[in-house]
Amino acid sequence: MRFTKMNWKRSLNFGQDEVVGLDIGSSAVKVVRLRRDNGGYAVTAAGIVQIEPNQHEGHRADANTAKAISQCLQSAGVQTKLAVCSVCGPEVAMRDFKFPSLPPEELEGAVMLEAAQICPFDTADIAIDYQVMSDGDGSIRGVLVAATSGLIKKKLQVTKKASVDCVLMDVDGLALLNCLGEYEPREPGRATAILNVGRNYTTLAVMGDNELPFVRDMAYAGDNIIKQIAAQTGQSVETVTAILSGRQQCQFDLRDNLEKACERLIVDVNETLRFYAAQEKLSIAERIFVCGGFALVSEFVEVLNRRLAVKAVLWNPFDKMSLGGGWHRRDLPQKDVLQKNGPAMAVAAGLAMRSI
Repeated sequence: MRFTKMNWKRSLNFGQDEVVGLDIGSSAVKVVRLRRDNGGYAVTAAGIVQIEPNQHEGHRADANTAKAISQCLQSAGVQTKLAVCSVCGPEVAMRDFKFPSLPPEELEGAVMLEAAQICPFDTADIAIDYQVMSDGDGSIRGVLVAATSGLIKKKLQVTKKASVDCVLMDVDGLALLNCLGEYEPREPGRATAILNVGRNYTTLAVMGDNELPFVRDMAYAGDNIIKQIAAQTGQSVETVTAILSGRQQCQFDLRDNLEKACERLIVDVNETLRFYAAQEKLSIAERIFVCGGFALVSEFVEVLNRRLAVKAVLWNPFDKMSLGGGWHRRDLPQKDVLQKNGPAMAVAAGLAMRSI
């Protein structure tokens, strides 16, 4: 199994209806199938299923995830077993590179050496891929991604348990930029930023004039925010989770406690945006698009909007997509799944835009 080609421009070509974007998260599985429609994309299938919690690691936890994958595909009415998946987190490293002009036979070796120098983990057993973005002025520029073989193997094992063939492995940050670039044109001289807040990881992805993506995965995410609120209020994690999901009435100042719990995330995002802007000598766009499962929490985006250096807006990629294949909103397997859960399905949408 090859690691993904870092190809957010979608130069590959295969029947788009034959593959689905499958985002296997920590708490939920999301699936999206798209087809080209009048220059854009039309949604032909979509679904989201929560993964049954399991206190055990390993085989039993994987079994629950595989079960959720099967249920998600079934609820979306998807028959194909070909999927594009993705990875993120501390076992994934991404970096742009610039080399003097090299013969093609020497480029791969130079990339491997560069990866060995920047990877924060053992490089003895990793998967590496790269994409050359420009070749001129006596230099070669591009981007490389490395991921531990263990992380990729784990993802492939759980899809196999669900009888799904992962035909291409992508990276969450690139999938997000892929989807964002399709529907939110970037202003010249300004960088576009998207923030995906999930259960275990937060991904911040930025794209500037040089067309080289910048991606940072942060370990402070939804679970950390929930635990922090629980500690501040003396409530159980289960109670806070129920309140944030709207299943239980809140008995404390939600906005104030949510803002305090988000402090670390806000600081990390602001510092990262400033670092990128200084490094690339660019201004960040006036808006940062916010998505991911935790983005659906009431008042979360409002808290970010008050505290971040740029305006935070909730982003649902399906707002600008049509419904295709005889699909109508009243016929969705889960009623208005795209309207209610669209921001949580942005990675899956970006993966569905890939082709093989």
